[in-house]
Amino acid sequence: MEVFQSLLHGLSVAVQPTNLMFAGIGVLLGTLVGILPGISPSLTVALLLPVTFKLDPTGSIIMFAGIYFGGMYGSSTTAILLNTPGEAASIATAIEGHKMAKAGRGGPALATAAIGSFVAGTIATILLAVLAPTIVELAVAFGPWDYFGLMVLAFVTVSATFGTSVLRGLTSLALGLVLGLVGIDKLTGQSRLAYGVPSLMDGVSITTLAVGLFAMGEALYTASRYRGIAETMEAVRGSLWMTWDDWRRSWKPWLRGVALGFPIGALPAGGAEVPTLLSYTIERKLAKQPNQFGEGAIEGVAGPEAANNAAATGTLVPLLALGLPTSATAAMLLAGFQQYGLVPGPLLFITNTDLVWGLIASFFIGNLMLLVLNLPLVGLWVKLLEVPQPYLYAGILVFAAMGTLAANPSTFELGMLVAFGICGYLMRCWDYPLAPMIVGLILGPMAESQFRRALQISLGDPWVFFKHGGSATLLALAVIALIAPLIFKRLSRFKGEDA
Repeated sequence: MEVFQSLLHGLSVAVQPTNLMFAGIGVLLGTLVGILPGISPSLTVALLLPVTFKLDPTGSIIMFAGIYFGGMYGSSTTAILLNTPGEAASIATAIEGHKMAKAGRGGPALATAAIGSFVAGTIATILLAVLAPTIVELAVAFGPWDYFGLMVLAFVTVSATFGTSVLRGLTSLALGLVLGLVGIDKLTGQSRLAYGVPSLMDGVSITTLAVGLFAMGEALYTASRYRGIAETMEAVRGSLWMTWDDWRRSWKPWLRGVALGFPIGALPAGGAEVPTLLSYTIERKLAKQPNQFGEGAIEGVAGPEAANNAAATGTLVPLLALGLPTSATAAMLLAGFQQYGLVPGPLLFITNTDLVWGLIASFFIGNLMLLVLNLPLVGLWVKLLEVPQPYLYAGILVFAAMGTLAANPSTFELGMLVAFGICGYLMRCWDYPLAPMIVGLILGPMAESQFRRALQISLGDPWVFFKHGGSATLLALAVIALIAPLIFKRLSRFKGEDA
């Protein structure tokens, strides 16, 4: 009952006119971003971080969450009409969705994606509201050694999950951890890695790094690969409404998508790519007419889209309850919290009740807005796909520079933005993931603080991390998460050689 009382209180916060406006802006921006090929929700949140630093924290974070969910939905439109997934999680949707569009059934494909996202988002938000306080109750009992173990697990899982190589993920994380050391040491008051530069005494700005890596780096990378070839788009022909047979074939995949997406998204090494592809495989196995798969089966759109949205909501469980980001956009949301001096985790539920429950309640409103706004506006979104890419990415570069200067009017900060932009471009060229670097900068100082506190309490005994069951278990899981991908890669290589 306490959870539902908190949700009702959150709804009273979320329905305030200002917060409704922020939710609407977030959903519209997110859909726009998801539809435009090559622009991710994390890029948009990064661009808006410097612009919103003086706004109300609750409204801004509600807007960022709206961008997240809108981007997840918008990428399905691009996948269905262009066969170009805006996000990796929309790859499964593109397989059947584009076939449906080519067969003149793009309307029902877009409709089942929208309704499936709404159903999955609503159910997953209820699960988030129920689960998060339970996890918080467990986390309140954590000591500094447990928090350090949790941070190490976050570092390893984020590094192992993002990118194609664990080593590249760890390299990206190490760069972020080094940047987290820059500035004045809060314990001793000594400057570290500042090299006498006054602008570095306060440390590296999370906003500048995020905008440089995600916005400027991504724009430079995409522009460098632009060949001027326009992609062919399938027009939305016929009605947007689903037939009775479409409803009959869609509702079970929606529910199965939620059952797959939410728990996998909530895991520290979760994400939306695995449950969407898993959902597609399961729907293909369970289909009464499997021969329709590959020709435009609506189940192949309904299941993965529901799994995608449920996983997106699931990633907010570890983010809000423990302060652990499990996706690139979740890492940007964590940067958004940090911008306002807020630390996601157990204390946030106690010190900022209005913000947390207002944010969770806004997910219901955001999902409803997505459903009501997006189907009637399909024609507008299709028009946006015609925007020339050179104009688009030139605008991103200008907006990134202006936003950074507005947040911190300094030529040194602008120079750092350009340096991080070039770094982000090179990392994308060499296939190094960007998210671990952001996570390293944000969580690195926290991990250092908890590590020092644990050693102070234990009078310098390093075995304190292994004497407590919680921290020992978390560190063991971190070792397993680090070794497992290497073992699986060796096994697959061995099987390949054997074959």
